[in-house]
Amino acid sequence: MVGRVGDDHFGSTLLDSLRRENIDVSHVWHSSGISSGLAVIGVESSGQNSITVIPGANGDVSPDDVLAAEDAFAGADVLLLQFEIPLPSVLMALRLGRKHGLKIIVDPAPALAEVPAEILQCDVLCPNETEAEALTGRKIVSRQDAIEAARELQAMGPNCSIITLGENGVVLCDGPGSCHYIPPFDVNAVDTTAAGDAFAAALGVALAEGQPMLKAVRFASAAGALATTRTGAQPAMPRRDAVDSMLN
Repeated sequence: MVGRVGDDHFGSTLLDSLRRENIDVSHVWHSSGISSGLAVIGVESSGQNSITVIPGANGDVSPDDVLAAEDAFAGADVLLLQFEIPLPSVLMALRLGRKHGLKIIVDPAPALAEVPAEILQCDVLCPNETEAEALTGRKIVSRQDAIEAARELQAMGPNCSIITLGENGVVLCDGPGSCHYIPPFDVNAVDTTAAGDAFAAALGVALAEGQPMLKAVRFASAAGALATTRTGAQPAMPRRDAVDSMLN
């Protein structure tokens, strides 16, 4: 992982949590005099959420920080990008990913109305419906709307576009005229927080393993669904055996 935390208690807690999961945090630096990034999440009884983000040290992640982590890129298979750090740093990561031949996934969250065209020249673009609406200007109220939006997104540059629709499943466009609908898994959702993060991460795992795209998306959908069955963000991330069990 490449990023920054603040010099507060949250920063130490976050790093300890990542280390317990055997995640390499040698490229996660401390920013002095600033808080760690923080999300305040309100959850309805239905499980839907509203998130207020305080960027904190995330806003300090610089292109130089990314360059300093180039050895991590050299040993990777997949690069997962999102928009909670400054876009110039995202661009630097994208360029390093290309240099080292990585498969690049862009999770365009939080939603932005304008994204540099270069960032969309990736292998996989995987927004949720709100983020897809921001990128295309198309309101998504039906499955067909999602398919049309996914086609528009693919025309912007990615090899493959995916739109996650929460309890309504996933739409995948992976080639000219090739679009698929992946139905949702039936779970008792209590908190949708981080379901998209679980989806994107699991997609990266599946693609790193060489799974074909349609199978990788179903794997990611299972992980995202499982994340909704527990409260919180990091604590809700499912284990591999739980994902495999749901698929089987």
